[in-house]
Amino acid sequence: MLGSGHPALAEITKYYFLHPSKQVRPVIVLLLSQATNGLGSDWSKKLWEAECEGAGGRAEELDLPLSRPDVLNDWNPNMPGKTNIFTDTQFPLQPSTRHRPSIPLYDQQTPITPGLHSSILPTQLRLAQIVEMLHTASLLHDDVIDESALRRGAPSAPASYGNKLSVLGGNFVLGRASAALSRLGDPEVTELIASVISNLVEGEILQTKDVKLEGSSSTAGQRRQDAWNIYLHKTYLKTASLMAKGARSAVVLGGCRDGDVWKEMAYAYGRNIGIAFQLVDDVLDYEHASSTLGKPAGADLQLGLTTGPALYAWEEYPEMGELIERKFEQPGDVERARDIVLRSSGVQRTRELAQAYSDKAKEVLQVLPDSDAKASLEALTERVIGRKS
Repeated sequence: MLGSGHPALAEITKYYFLHPSKQVRPVIVLLLSQATNGLGSDWSKKLWEAECEGAGGRAEELDLPLSRPDVLNDWNPNMPGKTNIFTDTQFPLQPSTRHRPSIPLYDQQTPITPGLHSSILPTQLRLAQIVEMLHTASLLHDDVIDESALRRGAPSAPASYGNKLSVLGGNFVLGRASAALSRLGDPEVTELIASVISNLVEGEILQTKDVKLEGSSSTAGQRRQDAWNIYLHKTYLKTASLMAKGARSAVVLGGCRDGDVWKEMAYAYGRNIGIAFQLVDDVLDYEHASSTLGKPAGADLQLGLTTGPALYAWEEYPEMGELIERKFEQPGDVERARDIVLRSSGVQRTRELAQAYSDKAKEVLQVLPDSDAKASLEALTERVIGRKS
């Protein structure tokens, strides 16, 4: 899925996949698939698609392009039989022939009795891969914007390959993920995952929004609340959106449709655990310098970012507001803000907020029947809260 005829591009797009990763996002997709398969109204149809030759849901069929291969792809050494090497020969008119088999008709007279089915469909496994591809593409772009030198304790892609190749590599991964997404054959899933790409960009723009204090007639409490709203909105867009919409897409591919509670449960779980995940990330930035996170303690402040611990500290130390407004840009601002945060209860209160989101994620799972997958989803909420890197 990441192969390219350009060696440098092929190398950078695979770079972050070769380093250890938490892979929380694909784990959520796979566990929710196991926890809900068999419960959805259209499960029998989805299972049929995964088993019937030509229906498009078998693992080998997910690699078949919807367009003719030599039209869709340029030269790719990973697919020598399906792509063309460029020469000075003009492209001829090709015979009008089918390159995909005709899709058989689904026999709706043979439904399956509802009940938990612990297997994972090929489309759901592919979705997990796509979700991790989107996350990795965002890392390639974020490390350029944040000027990160390290990622997971190793040199970042921009540090190793430069900013231009990192941006282009991220775009390439998004393109390959989008092509794979179309082959899943579900318009709602395509819509959900495509909207995540927009959310990631919106979140990055929102992160740069200034918190205006001077010249405002609103009270300090209202200004803090506005800052909190921006922070939580940004957190959803940049982190929780992919988890929430990936989770919802997983159960849609398992046959859940409008009116099935499993769709709403999956989105609520992903959204809550996603926000909890980022809140803990923001706490770790103050608690210690982590080689796994690849950044020194207080790195968010150095980037001009206001996170939960700083916002809580603002409630206890009003002078924090001035530092937040100017994005900690003046000499000594970062050190002063870090000291205020560590003297306040901001870190502890942010952990408590993360725990509240984690508890809500666990609570919404109670509509599910008991299973190993459900127990693992519950355990994941605790893993997110207890992580140290």
